[in-house]
Amino acid sequence: MRKVATIDGRGQFAVIEEPIPQPKAGEVLIEVAASLISPGTELGGVAARRRNPTDAPPRPFGYQNAGVVIKLGEGVTRFRLGDRVATMGGGYALHASHSVAPVNLTVPIPDGVSFEEAAFCHLAATALHCIRRAEPQFGENFAVCGLGVVGLLCVQFAKLSGTHVAGLDRFPKRLEVARATGADAAFNVAEGNPVPLVVEFCRGHGLDCGILAFGGEATEAAKQLYEMMKPAPDGHRWGRIVAVGGARVTLGLAAELGNVDIRSSARPGPGYHDDAWEHGADYPPVFVPWTTQRNLEESLRAIAEGRLRVKPLITDVVPLAAAPAACEKLVSSPGEAIGVVLKP
Repeated sequence: MRKVATIDGRGQFAVIEEPIPQPKAGEVLIEVAASLISPGTELGGVAARRRNPTDAPPRPFGYQNAGVVIKLGEGVTRFRLGDRVATMGGGYALHASHSVAPVNLTVPIPDGVSFEEAAFCHLAATALHCIRRAEPQFGENFAVCGLGVVGLLCVQFAKLSGTHVAGLDRFPKRLEVARATGADAAFNVAEGNPVPLVVEFCRGHGLDCGILAFGGEATEAAKQLYEMMKPAPDGHRWGRIVAVGGARVTLGLAAELGNVDIRSSARPGPGYHDDAWEHGADYPPVFVPWTTQRNLEESLRAIAEGRLRVKPLITDVVPLAAAPAACEKLVSSPGEAIGVVLKP
């Protein structure tokens, strides 16, 4: 039997026992050593469930963890028993004592990287894909709006790309972590209009790119990012806005938006949710250089080399049995907890 964290139709968390799943062809079974809660995606619907409860039974959740391979599915040759791996994927990489994952959503953990660090794999790859979509150029000015786990990782990847980065959030703890992990500036949006502060940070020139790294209603934040963009002499603004969270934005286009590009960054990269790809097929690197798997590998490599720092993002490490209390803390006190690691 395995232990697994669940959420039901009333928005209540629990840890239950159920049979250990067996790997199918193209999958591996791992004994989990650590998993990371993703507050935005995993817990974003809790309030709605509690406002409109249903009788839906407890459902396992989670989509990134790390552990040791203990069984191989048919046809798996890439891994061996005992390998340290990180896995991702909704319905696969659960908050559990054991989980299965397809081979292309599973990557080796480099030497020197802990299980707790490797458990950031999915969100790190998501942030990396977002910065690839932003197409940074050395010396550009970036702002990341929303400094949860993905936003904080976007700050670091943008810095690694040679840009000047400002972070925007309303929680002091997140702003503190942003500064500690590479942000050139961090502004509290609850203390006033951030537009003039960011424009001044850009030496008066304005932003080249803004990242929306949170879910929910984001129209006001998007309008502020627009006002931060570089203005041309004709009055039209130029730049890029990339949305990596599940943001909802209402903006007028054409003249109202100037020449600002709006881009969506979906998940950790190409391949995720393609069942054939997940279970071993590949997209030719010459045409698709950065699949989900290759983004996962590159993220862990950056952690191993000390270029990407995830330890400062870990605010809580708790046993899997305490998952309900940990989730409640993230829901009720989002300004206190950032990265919450569960350990079976």
